Amino acid sequence: MNEIIKGIPASSGIVIGPVYLLGKEDYDVSKRKISDSDIALEIVRFEEALIQTHKDLIALQKKVSQELDQEQAQIFDAHLLVLEDRMLIEEVISRIKKEKVNVEYIFQGMLNKYINVFSRMEDEYLRERVADINDVGKRVLRALSGKKKKSLSEFEEKVIVVAHDLSPSDTAAMHRKNVIGFITDIGGKTSHTAIMAKSFEIPAVVGVEIATSRINEGDTIIIDGTAGVIVINPDKKTITQYNKAKDKILAQDESFLSLKALPAQTKDKRRVELAANIELPEEIPFVIDHGAEGIGLYRTEYFYMNRRGLPTEEEHYEAYKLVAQKMSPHSVVIRTLDLGGDKFISQLQIPHDMLPFLGWRAIRFCLARPDIFKVQLRALLRASVHGNIKIMYPMISGIEEMRQANQMMDDVKVELRSKKIPFNEDVEIGAMIEVPSAAMTADLVGQEADFFSIGTNDLIQYALAVDRTNEKVAYLYEPAHPAVLRLIKRIIEDGHKNNIWVGMCGEMSGDPIFVLILLGMGLDKFSMPSKMIPQIKQLVRAVTMDQAKKIAEEVLTLSTGKEVEKFSKKKLREIIPEIYK
Repeated sequence: MNEIIKGIPASSGIVIGPVYLLGKEDYDVSKRKISDSDIALEIVRFEEALIQTHKDLIALQKKVSQELDQEQAQIFDAHLLVLEDRMLIEEVISRIKKEKVNVEYIFQGMLNKYINVFSRMEDEYLRERVADINDVGKRVLRALSGKKKKSLSEFEEKVIVVAHDLSPSDTAAMHRKNVIGFITDIGGKTSHTAIMAKSFEIPAVVGVEIATSRINEGDTIIIDGTAGVIVINPDKKTITQYNKAKDKILAQDESFLSLKALPAQTKDKRRVELAANIELPEEIPFVIDHGAEGIGLYRTEYFYMNRRGLPTEEEHYEAYKLVAQKMSPHSVVIRTLDLGGDKFISQLQIPHDMLPFLGWRAIRFCLARPDIFKVQLRALLRASVHGNIKIMYPMISGIEEMRQANQMMDDVKVELRSKKIPFNEDVEIGAMIEVPSAAMTADLVGQEADFFSIGTNDLIQYALAVDRTNEKVAYLYEPAHPAVLRLIKRIIEDGHKNNIWVGMCGEMSGDPIFVLILLGMGLDKFSMPSKMIPQIKQLVRAVTMDQAKKIAEEVLTLSTGKEVEKFSKKKLREIIPEIYK
């Protein structure tokens, strides 16, 4: 009772519930001899399992088509093709007759054979089909065993998901479902899975390492997403304590929400903008409910996931138009496609680099694939007439990339004008500053941009040489590091010298420890998970700019990140002691 394990806090909040262990389905595939009279029975069992699996997949495809769209439902076409492979089916039946062993053993052997063959193929798309084969295989074995396993979108009861890892598309499937929290063995505080958990307000702990080996299906667990603590099978006293802590957090959140209609300005009337980061348009109600003054980062790469083909220009256009209209008159900063790193989709054939965060990703991919990039740019420009859309390029490393991207943008504008398709001629184009080379030449990049948005998640990992998704080096990922703070200060100053506004859309902008420092450095716009907006608004309204500037100046004289955090926490306690005790 009350076994406690710890990980990396990824998304705040406390939840208590039963465990659903994802991806650890063990089936009995031991070899078992059968008699001649049992052969027909084994073949019938196999055929019934195929029929049941086919029904399940068709039902799931229909559900996805109704809830999302037909295009995304087509992801299951590959699963159905595997299931209907006559060569596979006939060979399994032939081997049952010849070898006189149970169907599970033979089917598992055939699956392994297929997986090994596809895994060695040079073609990236065909290698990606291994996942389809594996998934279909598990479904058939599940049907043979009589076990029933639910997908992340099918829960009728509230559960906490425990997994070795979750892809961003897995996490997206949890949205508005009965997944109340999750834990993963791997990952860091700023992995995209963790970021999405914050956006969906799902408490989460990542980088636990031993979660799937220590936690069992059906266990009751407590997740404290703020402290990074997990309690396995807690006793009644512990549950009562955490329920009280949960109630206190909810009361505090209600207090913060009372400020949502008030402006985000300091005591001496310095106005800043507090916006939200989103992955999906479905998050907009969260954004509005928390009093955001716009979208500071709309990550469009999730629009490409959970589907077999690329989105069309019309699909792009309708999605961006919807967000712009719903957020009007507030601005919506839409980041162009940023795949690579820890986000992949097979149809774009982005290679799995040895160093993926330094590889062919983001703007590098887009500039190399104008056929894909220009589709998105056309849709963005067309949608710009329906609201206050701003467009931002990710992972700009210097002025040359900014000029190349802007040239493609100009080419698309010429094309639209020639066809008399309306768009906002004055749409603002910005650069996401997340690469040290861009930070060090921000004075030059600013000559080609209408605004900057500082992406601290990547800026920190590049500046400190720390993989932000790797739990083994999480202790080195230090936002308060003096080098990081000096880079941020330089970016803000160089942006203002070019008479452009400077925002931040990384995790630092929603962390109270850093808000006063960033405010004192002159940051104009803070974009964060919507849940954090009321709390950050209270903090901004509790200080003067003179106080914030003095805090920033003092911080920049400190030698270590630990000193910075200690000093910042002290100032938070002085300013709002009832919250930051």
